[in-house]
Amino acid sequence: MTATGDQVRTYPFGPVEALDLDPAYATVRDAGLVRVEMPYGGQTWLATRYEDVKLVLADQRFSRAETFGRDVPRVMPGIEEDPSILSMDPPEHSRLRKLVAKAFTARHVERLRPRVQAIIDDLLDKMIADGSPADLADAFTWPLPIIVICELLGVPVADRDDFRRWTDMILSLDDSEMTEIAAARDNIQGYLARLIAQRRAQPTDDLLGQLVAARDEGDRLTEQELIIFGVTLLVAGHETTANQTGNFVYLLLRQPKLWHQLVGDPELVTAAIEELSRYVPLGTSGGFARIATEDVEVGGRLVRKGESVVVQMGAANRDGAVFERPDEIDFARETNPHIAFGHGVHHCLGAPLARLEMQLALGTLVRRLPGLRLAVPADDVTWRADRLIRGVRALPVAW
Repeated sequence: MTATGDQVRTYPFGPVEALDLDPAYATVRDAGLVRVEMPYGGQTWLATRYEDVKLVLADQRFSRAETFGRDVPRVMPGIEEDPSILSMDPPEHSRLRKLVAKAFTARHVERLRPRVQAIIDDLLDKMIADGSPADLADAFTWPLPIIVICELLGVPVADRDDFRRWTDMILSLDDSEMTEIAAARDNIQGYLARLIAQRRAQPTDDLLGQLVAARDEGDRLTEQELIIFGVTLLVAGHETTANQTGNFVYLLLRQPKLWHQLVGDPELVTAAIEELSRYVPLGTSGGFARIATEDVEVGGRLVRKGESVVVQMGAANRDGAVFERPDEIDFARETNPHIAFGHGVHHCLGAPLARLEMQLALGTLVRRLPGLRLAVPADDVTWRADRLIRGVRALPVAW
């Protein structure tokens, strides 16, 4: 329980507007760990300071597995009912993660560079041939990561519209859509189950085929583990990268000075991806809860055994104690230890692939379309509403 006199704030703090981080985060960050009332599951601690967030993410006394199947504080209407790598603690988490870790190492991902570049060029060739203006989200930022993860897993690219629609619904924060959310979850799991059955009948050497054949210390993955692991890789492999690539381009075109800085010096693109990852909050609110398995002090607060903590990495990445001028975008920032890809055992497995895709995508846009600009006023760009992840619904551009 919270100490007497502590204010319990309603969370999220306000409506999400484009890529803006609610100013309330700066207020609560100065206060340290605070108590908030979540839309579902009651009260929790909210961590927004950089060091506090890193501690909660890395300290194994904060458990994700303890939240599974429970009505814990959360922003999403549904309770986690499918055990995935995202809701596991070591050693179970480690067992699953090492099955695919080699596919996402920086060395292995670098081998994908020529193919990713070819996909980017093909998409831009088609968009340019179709003429200006165009919807960059539909023509480029969404198809790119979908094609890449489909080829890596061995999923038919022709089915991308289906699982893109299912993924969008699964990440809904609207409790009036519970029936549709459940149906989307069933559809995507059924889809992966059919692909897995095909791999068993006709083995392949793609990532999904490798998972079907995988054994860990003599134990084959269970059918449900295979299905949920496949779903997780498919969803995580395109949803975040697609949204952030569109978000980054929108922000650059909304502030043309930044865009022209990259056009004038394309060598800045790698640093720009890191700075934009720090600056742009991907999540519309805090992430998944973690349960303290014993009393733990966090930033001067005592989190008691059984209490939950939610972290907001976007707010942590604006912590002035770590980042000089945190609310400014600076491509020349000398040190940038952002945690946009997480921290600890749940650090994003696909971070090297996401970085490669975003670096090549932005670098190619800067090189091939230096005159790129928004085709509508920035305030008229539409955003996906009531979703866990921020992203443009459409990004009209001209060149």
